[in-house]
Amino acid sequence: MDLDTLIHHYFGADDPDAIDPAQLMLGKEKLAVDFGTERDPGRRFALWTLMDAFGVAPPPAEAFEKDAKLRRAAEDYLTAAWRIERD
Repeated sequence: MDLDTLIHHYFGADDPDAIDPAQLMLGKEKLAVDFGTERDPGRRFALWTLMDAFGVAPPPAEAFEKDAKLRRAAEDYLTAAWRIERD
C-alpha cells in the first residue's frame, strides 16, 4: 500500500497539511471503518500505521488482540517512532 495513495483515498488531498477539518474528520471515520473490516493482515497493519499518523489508532493490544505477530510489530513501530521523535 502506498502512503500517498492512502492519504489521497481517505482525505482527498496529497498534502496532509492541506486537509480541511471536515474532510479530516470524515477521512478518519472511513479509515477506522476500513481498519475494522479489513481481514488481510498486511493491509490491516498499513491502515493502523496511517491511523497512528493521524492520531486515531487504537493501542496495539486492542488493534491486534488476536494476532501476536502484528501486535508485536505495532509495538515495535511505536517504539521506533517514539525514538525518532525524541532525537
